This record gives sequence, structure tokens and C-alpha cells, in this order.
Amino acid sequence: MKEFNVAILGATGAVGTRMIQQLEQSTIPVKSVKLLASSRSAGKVLQFRGQDITVEETTPDSFNGIDLVLSSAGGSTSKKFLPEAVKRGAVCVDNTSAFRMEKEVPLVIPEVNEKALYDHRGIIANPNCSTIQMVVCLEPIYKKYGLKQVIVSTYQAVSGAGQSALNELMEESQQVLNGEPTDPKILPTKGDKLHYQMAFNLLPQIDVFESDGYYTHEEWKMIHETKKIMLDDMDAKDIKVTATCVRVPIRIAHGESVYFEVADKTATADQIKAALDGADGVVLQDDTAHQFYPQSIEAEGKREIFVGRVRPDFENEGAFNMWVVSDNLLKGAAWNAVQIAERLVADDLVRVPENPYLGEN
Repeated sequence: MKEFNVAILGATGAVGTRMIQQLEQSTIPVKSVKLLASSRSAGKVLQFRGQDITVEETTPDSFNGIDLVLSSAGGSTSKKFLPEAVKRGAVCVDNTSAFRMEKEVPLVIPEVNEKALYDHRGIIANPNCSTIQMVVCLEPIYKKYGLKQVIVSTYQAVSGAGQSALNELMEESQQVLNGEPTDPKILPTKGDKLHYQMAFNLLPQIDVFESDGYYTHEEWKMIHETKKIMLDDMDAKDIKVTATCVRVPIRIAHGESVYFEVADKTATADQIKAALDGADGVVLQDDTAHQFYPQSIEAEGKREIFVGRVRPDFENEGAFNMWVVSDNLLKGAAWNAVQIAERLVADDLVRVPENPYLGEN
């Protein structure tokens, strides 16, 4: 069996450390692992399958001899280094937003559009965490009953903004409990002018606002990524999608209230539940008689996506609600990326084509 030399770019971050763990547990026959990060993190020692590995500073030549790259080091880093990795013959799975909406780059959730991997040109994009958990649940419904419209409201964990944001939440929480003032520096997003307390608060802003002044970039991503994944066209009109994304003061695992309208008006809530119950990667937790439904604290550390509170909209025929929860750092990031890599290996797709995509656009 062929073995693969794997590099993890951004190995010391919240997602990167989980990529190491997920790779350890994967079916990929690993020959060697190289851990890459910025100069600040170079020299740290991490473990892979019990072996100490020293983190190296990333340079273009770091990818010499590498077959697979798992990347989660920020968009600018991906744009700088992944084309260099592809030039050196590596296939890259990127967890940032750097290449997601490029037409030449497949945006892949294995349970939904694995076939898109056959068209890769060296770089495959991992979708946004909030998009992944919603689309995995929508896909089996779409296949059986069609989809006309999706309205999603998210309740997103602070870990989605990175380890520094998570540290800020914990510090603020203690300050509030102690009756001390807070001094927020990160949330709702580092890239904007003002920052607000996250502890004991809700922030209806994730990422910066689009130029239209209406939607945040996170909301834009959910809308257009959903269309690209499900319909292979980021601007498709066949399914209407809109989103409201809210940061909530929990550590890990996003929650989503998903309202959707199916094409088949005869569909029932029980049929929707049955479609979800048999879906790959989905766990149905729906027993209101015993108050059994998905919770973030129960989803943390698990690869599956949990769905419950499936119910009809009695005011609109063919419309339903559901509640979806998933660990945003695992299925929303590290596990989905490793899962893509597993499929690449299984389908003999770990090779760069003659016309690689090098980020020219």
C-alpha cells in the first residue's frame, strides 16, 4: 500500500492541533508528518502517534517531497504557500476562505459532493463550518423532496473566531463574575473598528460587513457556499438562501435554527426525520416527550452532526424547522478536511494534474 508524506500548515492553532488528532485516527497510510507554522511557533514540539515532532517555520521549500497538505493557517498564508506546495507536487486541502469561491477550486463536503474531487487542480477548499453542518442535513432532504428556500439563523461558538477569541471570552467571563470591567480587543471580529464584550452577551456580527451594509461576510459565505456545494453555482437561483449569523458566549459547537421549504408539498415531518435518520454523518436526536434534542455541550469532541426539533410550519405547507448542532472545530474544520484527504487517497486522487490551479485569479 502506498504511504503518504503529509504536511499540516498551521499545526499549532485550534484547528491545526485537531487536524493532527484526526489524521492520527484516519485511514490514511501516513509515511511521515511535517508540522508547519509561523516563525513564532517554530521550535514547539507536538506529537503524532506518540512521536515527538518539532514544528518548523513555513517556507516554499517546506513542501518538497510532500504528497498531501492540510492547511488552516489563515487566508493570506494559504494564498502565499499553497500554490508553492502545488508546484512541488502536493495536493492541498485548505480550511480557510482563500480559495472557496474560486471557480477552479472544488468546495467539498464528502457526504454531499465527493464527486467534485475528481475535478481538483491541486487545491480543494473546506467550506465554512456553519455551512457544512447545515448542508449535510439539507442534502438528504433535497434529494428526496427538493428544496425551494432556506432561512438559517446561527448561534456560533467563540472558538470559530480562533483561540485568542476563546481566551478573551474566558477572561471576560471571570471579570464580569468578579464585578470588574472588561476590555475587549477581538470580537466581534479583529478586522473591524469596534470591539464588544462577548461574555454574557450576543453579537449579531460575524466577520466584517459587506459593502452593501446589510450582510456580514459570514452570512454571505453561508448563502453562496450553500449554492456552490449543492448546485455547483454560487449564484444559482434554484434554491433561495438567506442567513443571520450570531456569535454566542459558548466555547465550542455551533447551533443553527434552519427553516426550509421543500418542493414536494406532501412531505411530512416524519418523512423528513426518516431522511435525516439515514443520512451519512447525521445523528437524529428528536424525542420531545423526553426533552431529547441536540446540545452544544454534548456535540463537543464528536465528528457527527446532530439534528432535532424537526417540525412542520403549520402556517406554510411544505415548510419545516430543524435544530442543528455540530463541533465547529471537527466536522466544521479539521475532520472535514481529513475526511476529504481520506477520499482523495481512497479514490487515487492524490496527484496534481498537468494544469494545476496556482491562484492566478
